[in-house]
Amino acid sequence: MFRLFSKRDDDESSSESFHVPTVLFAPPSFEPLRLRPMRVDDMDEWSEVKQRNGEWLRPWESGDPMHAPAITFSQWIAQQRRSERRGEAVMFVVELHGRIIGQISLGAICYGSMRVGTVGYWIDRGHAGHGYAPLAVALLADWAISSPTGPRLHRLEIAILLENERSRRVAEKLGLPMEGLRRNYMYVNGRWRDHDVYVLLASDVQGAVIDRLR
Repeated sequence: MFRLFSKRDDDESSSESFHVPTVLFAPPSFEPLRLRPMRVDDMDEWSEVKQRNGEWLRPWESGDPMHAPAITFSQWIAQQRRSERRGEAVMFVVELHGRIIGQISLGAICYGSMRVGTVGYWIDRGHAGHGYAPLAVALLADWAISSPTGPRLHRLEIAILLENERSRRVAEKLGLPMEGLRRNYMYVNGRWRDHDVYVLLASDVQGAVIDRLR
């Protein structure tokens, strides 16, 4: 089920773009998980969850090797809205029973002859191991690949640090094949790191991605 924003900034919209859903719901047979775009008024709750999980997430945190100046939360939200209008990226909070338990994003979107995007996610430590991350990825993938309101991508990639077994299990639960190693692929926790890349192609999807979790 998708509910769409009705207002678009045509001056910044790309001819290759998408309508951002106001919410993506898990089907009734699953936990009542939902994805929705991050808002300015999420600052206190999101910050509390992120700080509480600081040590848990630090080994996997990507960063900027050029050390650009920090921005405020409201500036970050404005940046997200611009990326959405341009069809470049979208970020959602992951909610369970109305509370934020994580975050998931689709970024580095490329159109034209490639139609590819990269998925990233994290889940609160207290909610890890309950299938919420695979469910969130499946919801995002079905929207990104199959929904007429999404970017209609041909290929989704999940890049995983070699020692990140929890994230690797998310890809494996969804049946994504590991395509190969990318050397020094991303700047993580202060240095360039190798990643294994798991891939989902639109042609791999028969029905819906979420059906793989039933």
